[in-house]
Amino acid sequence: MGITIETIDPDAGLPARSDVVIIGGGIIGITTALFLARDGISVTVCEKGEVGHEQSGRNWGWVRIMGRDPGEIPLGLESMRLWSEMDKLVGGDTGFTRSGIVYVADTPSALAQHEAWLDHARQYQLDSRLLSSREIATVLPGCKRSFAGALFTPSDARAEPQKAVPAMARALRRHGGTVLTRCAVRGIETKAGRVSAVVTERGTIACSQVVLAGGAWSRLFLGNLGIDFPQLKVLGSVLRTEPLDGPPPYAVGASDFAFRKRQDGGYTVAHRGASTAEIVPDSFRLFADFLPSLVKQRQELRLRLSRRFLDEARTPRGWGLDDVTPFERMRVLDPTPSAAILDEAKANLIKAFPAFAGMRIAQAWGGFIDATPDAVPVIGEVPRLPGFFIASGFSGHGFGIGPGAGRLVADLVRGATPMIDTKPFRLERFARLERTTRVA
Repeated sequence: MGITIETIDPDAGLPARSDVVIIGGGIIGITTALFLARDGISVTVCEKGEVGHEQSGRNWGWVRIMGRDPGEIPLGLESMRLWSEMDKLVGGDTGFTRSGIVYVADTPSALAQHEAWLDHARQYQLDSRLLSSREIATVLPGCKRSFAGALFTPSDARAEPQKAVPAMARALRRHGGTVLTRCAVRGIETKAGRVSAVVTERGTIACSQVVLAGGAWSRLFLGNLGIDFPQLKVLGSVLRTEPLDGPPPYAVGASDFAFRKRQDGGYTVAHRGASTAEIVPDSFRLFADFLPSLVKQRQELRLRLSRRFLDEARTPRGWGLDDVTPFERMRVLDPTPSAAILDEAKANLIKAFPAFAGMRIAQAWGGFIDATPDAVPVIGEVPRLPGFFIASGFSGHGFGIGPGAGRLVADLVRGATPMIDTKPFRLERFARLERTTRVA
């Protein structure tokens, strides 16, 4: 059934020079470019496939502050402010709606975890609050499953991933930015120890700064630069229904299902407590880095050994600037969703909310989430390579906090004072990122 994502027409010409080149046309790359272009900086986005066609267009569409890692909350606040202005900002429809999000808790211990987060978040004066089991019936009428309580944030929101990033890219072009699709970057060139150009499959673009916003491809690209970036891919499986009346309009996350109302009248449905972790060669290379998170999330990750192990084992980990790269051989990651996980999600959802019993499935798809060991992104300049910035590893949070992250990266590139503390996102928290041994 696949996924349908809007596409944009690419710019035809390759500029000889651009102040900034951004590698990756997902929400992080496009919003970074948009804010730079609005500030009068010449910027070019190079996307190996199509804009927003990987995880930026395959996520659940939740725009939330609730439940964020403490270091991400300020970024979430800035993102929510920007999302609320986004349709006006881009002159198009992103589907942004303040619909509210509810996290239901099966047990008192799970509810206590929500309460602990709420205690930390009170300093930000959010409208998040706890619901008793009795109050859940009022907020979520038709719920037939007993929960210990819930965490509810009425001001949290949703948007439409399949249309949001293309709308942002069209706005970027109107502000003078260049968007090159099907134009993979093979590597970077340096002069006097700092970035001087990017080499693409279509030619070279001189520049003084580069931002890597490559999502699930970032580790592979950085490896060719001698930067051992700790990142693995996690497969999320998602479906959407045909228009359906009856279920609550809120986005709801339980331990074993998740759903949210869509702009088209249907619902996006997933399994909040199950994702697929493909066993690949990097699983062994990064075992020590990811072991703590594997232990913590052992109930949520379904390990799978498949053909992907051989596919990644055969993928070159190094190449020259004149070589055809893996990014040109595989333009878009389009993994098959897990039917078993989606079947579980549907069964659990129908038991909790019988109004979903008559749902008709319109599409199902998979997407690779770019995960770091601590599930917090890396945002910042590579210390040993001036002019080269990383904005990756968003661990499934990128769509919701994308606009704020784009604004932050734009500030860093411009040399402006960042609007939030960047310490939680620093490269140096992973010792391996300090080692830049070779520049292609």
